[in-house]
Amino acid sequence: MLAIVFHNYGSPDVLKLEEVQKPVAQENEVLVKVVAASAAAGDWHRMRGAPYLLRLSEGLLNPKNPRLGASVAGRVEAVGKNVTQFHPGDAVFGDLSASGYGAFAEYVAAPESAFVLKPTNLTFEQAAAVPVSAVTALQGLTDLGRIQPGQKVLINGASGGVGTFAVQLAKALGAEVTGVCSTGKVAMVRALGADHVIDYTKEDFAQSGKQYDLILAANGYQPLSAYQRVLAPQGIYVTTGGSMQQMLEAMILGPLRSKQGGQTIGNLLAKPSQKHLSIVKDLIEAGKVTPVIDKCFPLHDVADAVRYVEAGHAKGKVVIAVEHNGTP
Repeated sequence: MLAIVFHNYGSPDVLKLEEVQKPVAQENEVLVKVVAASAAAGDWHRMRGAPYLLRLSEGLLNPKNPRLGASVAGRVEAVGKNVTQFHPGDAVFGDLSASGYGAFAEYVAAPESAFVLKPTNLTFEQAAAVPVSAVTALQGLTDLGRIQPGQKVLINGASGGVGTFAVQLAKALGAEVTGVCSTGKVAMVRALGADHVIDYTKEDFAQSGKQYDLILAANGYQPLSAYQRVLAPQGIYVTTGGSMQQMLEAMILGPLRSKQGGQTIGNLLAKPSQKHLSIVKDLIEAGKVTPVIDKCFPLHDVADAVRYVEAGHAKGKVVIAVEHNGTP
């Protein structure tokens, strides 16, 4: 089968489409014929081996695992003898980040716990945009953010992969949502259901004088002090990505500043969760959440897709369409 591999760290130019051995479903695994996948920040971080701390687990000089791609959607082709949740022919979507990655390929084998039945109202391309980003947003809002109906929630980075889901999920959970994005994305964020939209090129949310019960930062970088300025006295701040500086500030300064006052500062390390993905699936089928897709690339152009994601200007998700013998 064909798959994207990288044998050295570096720019998207290290990504190559190569012939590799087709996987076989083990006892607790399902073999999925991939129809679509999606690219995320985690892909270019692994590709570049950056930040360097990542190499402690990924390989110091060269990647231990040459495969990329976590979010995937496709159709079950075969199941292991112990699999009970799925059958050949089932349409599924899932997160492979805990089971070896490899979504940028024609086939993938992974534990059945990595998958959920695809939402009936989504195409495979739409479904592939969901798993990692939507579950990250949900865990940030619920597990760390402990969101409650009626709360005022600020989503910084509201137009990105995680942010577009966070806006919709926060609204579905009953919050009053303010999204922060650039000028060209204001209309899209408002269309997602945000009650208020701040164009950061024209207004500094940290100087607005407003306070928020929960802040989810899925953007590049703002100093922690800026967020604390608009965080309610008993509010919760969660960062789900962005720059390394932003994440380190939350990890290192967060516990100290949380102890000093009533505010809670947290850094989310999202984990694959069949339970959370099932919750998202139900919300999608109920019409409360819809994935936003910016661009779709064919498998042989994954390097361009990852390059586009790394540039940081995508509106929502970037999807990879996988063709088999010329037929999607």
